Amino acid sequence: MRWRRQAIGRRRVLEDAAFWALIALILFFALVLYLKVPAMLGGILDSRVDAIRKELDDARKLREEAQAVLAEYQRKAREAEGEAVEIVDQAKREAEALSIEAARRIEDYVASRTRLAEQKIAQAESQALQEVQALSADVAVAAAERILTARAKGKTVEAKLN
Repeated sequence: MRWRRQAIGRRRVLEDAAFWALIALILFFALVLYLKVPAMLGGILDSRVDAIRKELDDARKLREEAQAVLAEYQRKAREAEGEAVEIVDQAKREAEALSIEAARRIEDYVASRTRLAEQKIAQAESQALQEVQALSADVAVAAAERILTARAKGKTVEAKLN
């Protein structure tokens, strides 16, 4: 009987789902270890870590390059600002010089026009004086002619009378 009980107990164990689940789990772990899945997972994770480390190094290099480019840009911006200030100052100096030159030219132009007007006035005065003198001479000649003519007629009349 004992043997029968043991056989019945073995049957129950073989029919028990938990027993077969335990056996399947043990076989699964044995298969996983046999196929070296942990080593494969470690290799995959190591390669992923290496890829991430490489990406971080690349990102660090890119950041350093970006900072260098930014520093260069800022330096050039400062230089450009300095040049702009210098250009504005130069333009102000040139504008002031041009203003002074324009004022001098205007003064020269006004002085030239004034001299020209004075010369024209002097010429007109001289011409008017010459015309007056010529007219006076003509009037004097005409008056002298009349006087002489009148005297000559008077002498002729006197001579005829005498």
